[in-house]
Amino acid sequence: MKVFQRYLAREIYLSVAFVMVAFLALFAFFDLMAEIDDIGRGGYKFHHALLFVTLTLPGRVYELFPIVVLIGTLYALTLLARHSEITVMRASGLATGTLLRSLTVIGSVFVVLTFLVGEFVAPESERAAQQLRLTSRSSVVAQEFRSGLWVRDEKVFVNVRTVLPDTTLRGVRMYQFDDQWVLKSIAEAQEGKFQAPDTWQLSDVVQTNFLGDRTEVVRFDEKPWRSTLTPDVLSVLLVAPERMSLTNLSTYIRHLSENRQRTERYEIAMWKKLVYPLASLVMMALAIPFAYMHDRMGAVSLKVFVGIMIGIGFHALNGLFSNLGVINSWPPVVAAFTPSLAFLLTAAAMLWWVERR
Repeated sequence: MKVFQRYLAREIYLSVAFVMVAFLALFAFFDLMAEIDDIGRGGYKFHHALLFVTLTLPGRVYELFPIVVLIGTLYALTLLARHSEITVMRASGLATGTLLRSLTVIGSVFVVLTFLVGEFVAPESERAAQQLRLTSRSSVVAQEFRSGLWVRDEKVFVNVRTVLPDTTLRGVRMYQFDDQWVLKSIAEAQEGKFQAPDTWQLSDVVQTNFLGDRTEVVRFDEKPWRSTLTPDVLSVLLVAPERMSLTNLSTYIRHLSENRQRTERYEIAMWKKLVYPLASLVMMALAIPFAYMHDRMGAVSLKVFVGIMIGIGFHALNGLFSNLGVINSWPPVVAAFTPSLAFLLTAAAMLWWVERR
């Protein structure tokens, strides 16, 4: 690595680390304030709230990476420009293409870190945080409707009144249909516990079979139920699609597809998981024009403020296209790539304009 590139990398890494710590401290404070109202509910104490906020920090790191990289790079390059170091480098033959290649090498570290945090750290810590809160407050994982949670498993429609943090099912009701979609039976169970690899052990089961013009009621102390619905599938109830791992997203998308249910939201989330780490490179490219405009835009604080606004705009556009993609059934690739592509084109246009002034 060239001396120039090592020097630039050190300045950017230090700036990004400083900005990340500052943002995490700010978000942790506000998240803790938001948890204050829940302290005292059930067994939820202050130390539970503190641990919950700590466990959600990896998710914050993942969300903030592109914004933090933009602000950190902008700050580092602006300081270099303020001390005329960028001017000297350009006068010595440093081309914009060379600077872009150097930033790409430096930014590859952020790309890898974003992917690793988003794939391996954030999903597990987010799940642990939600389980901690639910267990401490003696709550349930999901109750999406007044009648409970509804899922489809091939020809069986399953209604679960409550799902506990350990994925134990309470109040299970299963409606089984035949190939002509005629109701065959209704089974009600007090509780269901999963037994690997693909079986739920139901207890206190009352099954009503519809046999033409008569019905038959059968009772079981325990009854196995083989299903593609596993705790891994149910675990998506704890974590938002954007914070799930690619493995869990793929599993849940396959489950929905097999049961002919809509998968757009989760497919968009999966593509965003692949594209989002690359946003750091786009943000670094956006910082270059501001470094070149040091003689026209003086204050470092102004440029940092502009960086924050751009970062907020990118975050908002990312969320907007995700929602529009679901509503309008856009191809997931389009919904995931468009925000980053739009900002990349903006960076290219700004560089073109600055180079020609």
